[in-house]
Order: sequence, then structure tokens, then C-alpha cells
Amino acid sequence: MVFSSLLFLFRFMPVTFLLYYAAPKRWKNFVLLIASLFFYSWGEIRFFPIMVAVILVNYFAGLAIGKWRTRRGLCRAILIISLVFSIGWLALFKYAAFFITNLNALTGLGLIVPTLTLPLGISFYTFQIMTYTVDVYAGKVQTERSLINFGTFVVLFPQLIAGPIVKYSDISRELHERKITLAQIQDGVAIFILGLGSKVLIANSVGALWTELSTDIGFANISTILAWLGLAAFTLQIYFDFSGYSLMAIGLGKMLGFTFPQNFNYPYISRSVTEFWRRWHMTLSGWFKEYVYIPLGGSRCSPGRNLFNLFVVWSLTGLWHGAHWNFVLWGVYYFALLVIERMWLRPMLDKHRLLSHVYAILAFMLGWALFAIEDLGQVGVFFGRLFIPHGGTDWMFYLRNYAVILVLGIFCQRPRLKSWRSSYQSGCNGYVSRFSVWYWCFPSHILSIQHTIHFYIGTFKEGAVCSF
Repeated sequence: MVFSSLLFLFRFMPVTFLLYYAAPKRWKNFVLLIASLFFYSWGEIRFFPIMVAVILVNYFAGLAIGKWRTRRGLCRAILIISLVFSIGWLALFKYAAFFITNLNALTGLGLIVPTLTLPLGISFYTFQIMTYTVDVYAGKVQTERSLINFGTFVVLFPQLIAGPIVKYSDISRELHERKITLAQIQDGVAIFILGLGSKVLIANSVGALWTELSTDIGFANISTILAWLGLAAFTLQIYFDFSGYSLMAIGLGKMLGFTFPQNFNYPYISRSVTEFWRRWHMTLSGWFKEYVYIPLGGSRCSPGRNLFNLFVVWSLTGLWHGAHWNFVLWGVYYFALLVIERMWLRPMLDKHRLLSHVYAILAFMLGWALFAIEDLGQVGVFFGRLFIPHGGTDWMFYLRNYAVILVLGIFCQRPRLKSWRSSYQSGCNGYVSRFSVWYWCFPSHILSIQHTIHFYIGTFKEGAVCSF
């Protein structure tokens, strides 16, 4: 069940919010827990026992650490057990096949490669759970004694699928005491609609170009200009898809009385890779910095050790995104760029504003090529198309079909839209009586516009005359 589906918009969401708002204060977390478990179990009921087990193990681990806090050795053992248990499921479902395949290739053992379906949101909720047990052990947060509150934190449906990664400390106070106002609800509705529009109208539409090139045509059959055009489409798609989901999650959280951290801050206006990672998926970057980079020693060590720490962080960052070598290569790629910027490029980037922005955009786009193509052989083919000129007029056909949505995507990722968004949210707060109208009509209109965009794109592909 995804946020942009009709099932979520017109069945799960209205029923859940109706029950939530009608429930007494002391029952709201229970309603959220049941609704979130239902959301998680929809279509993946076989993973329900694993989710329950992860919740119980980490809940009791937190209680035990809080009870025996003075016995550091015992607490450390409990922490390790809870971490191994949580990470173990992630390793099994996400990385077992990857490691066994590579082990077979290196040793010729011929071990059976398991075929496992990845549980919904396991990468996100595993990291979130770890923030609780690690912070309890470090004394940064108090032990959560309510199983309902802890379970709500783990499976809270707005951020379960695609983040943002919410630490326990981010919402611990709101788990126990939160105030929900009508203005806050309307602000959440406005943010949710903006995220829904980003996902449905822009990401889905512009992403069709990359899908067609990568699956239907093949990289070996496209011109150089079309290769760059497709890469630009994917660059926009991944931003509006991911940031759209994050906006929807933040909006849903506001409607429920929670304040989730910002996850994107116009990353494509960055003038360096360093700045990009301060703006892109900020909760993930913050997580790796706080729970991996700093414990390893951070920057307060020798230059060689610092390089090692950075390499570990970015290798893990790549692997976190997927169990394929292209993701590892993607992580190492950013490690190399960050090191080069830190040691040599930063003074030049600071001096030349336009040049630095062009460099950053080129770096992002090439990075997304590594990210999007899992087959390393096809990576080579695609990069050959990018940098070895291949003629052809195929790009004219696709530019004609996708020009409008590409221009719209480029425009909407600029900060100038921020003031419009603020004005829109303020307008929402001024029409209290129209809340229900927005709720029912806007998602419908957004989905209708999506079908219209896809209709015209399909018409153009069939050879209809169009002028841009």
C-alpha cells in the first residue's frame, strides 16, 4: 500500500484518521499502532511475526539496559544482542543473496542462493530502532516503558515506507504528550498534497522516459543526446519521487500531531558534492554521521584514519541503498569526490559560482547513472553513449514528448517555489471549513491530471502532431 494509491487515499486514510480523532487521548497511540500494523501487513502478512519480534526484542532490551545501567558489561552485551537481532533480519533479506553469489564466484563453492522478498521498509525501521537502543545505552534518552508507545514509534505508518528516518529522540515527547490543532491538520494536508503532486504529476511522468530507454529500447540503441536527456529525466524523477514521499510523510505526521525532521532542502541548487549531501536525504546523512562516522573517530584523528572512516561510511551508504555492486560503486564514487573537494577543489568552487554549479550538476547526474543501472556491463555501455558521440535524431522525438514535464520538473526543484508553498499553506489555514473538500478533491484532481499527462505522452508517441 503506497500513499499515492486509491486504496490508501480513499479507504485506509479516512478510516484511520476518523478513528484516531474520535479516540480518547489515552487511546490514540493504540489506534495508531493497530492501524500501522495493518498498513505494514497489507500484502505482506508473512512478515508480521518478524515485525512483532523486532519490536518485542528491542523493547525488552531497552528495559533491561535501563534497569541494569550501572552494569556496563551486561548492558553492552544486551545492546549487542539487540543490534545483531535487528541487523540480522536486514542482512538476511537484503544482503544474503548478494554475499552468497559473490562468495560462489570467488570460491566456486556452489552454495544455494536464496530468493527472498524484501520486507516493507526494513532498511528504515531497522535504523530507527537502532537509534533507540543505542541512545538508551548512551544515556541520551530515557527507557520507553510503554510497549504501545514503543511499537507506535517503530511502525508509525507515515514514515515506515521511505522515511524520513525518525530517531526516537525526535518524537519521544510527542509519543507521550502532543496537541493536535485544526491549523496543524490543515498545514499537514497542504504538505501532503504537495508531496502527492510531486510524486504523481512529476516523478511518475518524467520517469517514464528513463524507463523506456532502460527497458524497452536499450542503452546500446540510443544516441548521445538521448542518453543525456534520459539521465536528466531520471535525475528529476528520483528527486521528486523521494522528496514527494518525504513531504507526504511529514504532512501525515503533522495531521497526527508529530513533527518529523526535514529530509530534502533543494539539493540540486548545490555548488558542490559536499553541499549536496547536506541537502539530500538529510536524515540518512545525519544517521551515518551520528552512529557510524563519529563513533569511528570522525575527523578528530589522523588524516589516514579520517579517510578510512569516510570510506567505511560511504561504502555502507552505498550498500544501504541496495545489494548490488553498482550501489557500492556509487558510494565509493561520492567518497572520492568528497575527498577531492576537501583536499583540492574547495577554493576553486568557492571562487567560481557558475562553474561550481555546473560541476555539481554533472557530478549528481553521473552519480545517478551509477545508482540507476545495476548491471555493471550496462553501466559501461551507458557511459560510452554519454561520452563517445553517437549520432541520431531519436532525441527529437522524445524531447517533443517530454519537454513540458522536463521544464516543469526543472522549475519546481528551485527554491523560488518555497514562497509559493508557504502562501499555499497559509491559504489552507484560512479556509477551515473547506478541509473536507480539499481532502476528497485534491487527490482526485492530481490523479486525473496524471492520467491526462500520460494520455498526451502516449498520443505523441503514436505520432500525433505537437509543437513545443
